[in-house]
Amino acid sequence: MPPSPHRNGRERAGDRRRREILAAAADVATAEGLEGLSIAGLAREVGMSKSGVAAHFDSKEDLQLHAITRAAAGYAEHVIAPPAGAEPGVARVRAMMEAWIGYVEGVEYRGGCFFASAGAEFSARPGAVRNLVAEHTASWIRALESEIRTATRLGELGPHTDERLLAFHLHALVQEANLRRGLLDDDGAFDDARALLASALVDAANDAPTPQGDRT
Repeated sequence: MPPSPHRNGRERAGDRRRREILAAAADVATAEGLEGLSIAGLAREVGMSKSGVAAHFDSKEDLQLHAITRAAAGYAEHVIAPPAGAEPGVARVRAMMEAWIGYVEGVEYRGGCFFASAGAEFSARPGAVRNLVAEHTASWIRALESEIRTATRLGELGPHTDERLLAFHLHALVQEANLRRGLLDDDGAFDDARALLASALVDAANDAPTPQGDRT
């Protein structure tokens, strides 16, 4: 017997409310931290009762993990998917970085980059929340390194390009811009990041020496 239309309607409404709660949770977490999330606070954010919000999650950690997954879905849609249409190599590296810069600069979240905030908060806290933040962050860095390797293989970057160090450099540009805009009210921080991104890729294309870090 097929589900009744009323049941389907209730399920859709429940899913919609859950998405609203998680969007609010991801937003609040960038400003107040994932540890700062509370059922009462989220209830005020979305205009629901505390019991209505609490019914969607088994625990505070469950709420935190789902907030991370919600933030990751936003990054997948706005940062990871759009560059897929760019030509492989340098063009795609630029597209990946511009998508990321534009997304963070656009201030979907009141505290800036979700993963910068969550990473700083949980870097020294072992557990499931830290692991999930690290998993998504590492996935993005690996994708950037992979595209830099492709650009090197295609001859668009110099043969001595170190994909790990160049990805580190590019990743750090956005993290610093996020910090300066949020902490120092520097409205030009992301333009500076774009300029330094362009310069870094030109240097790599010209096979300028890559600073060698100590990986021991």
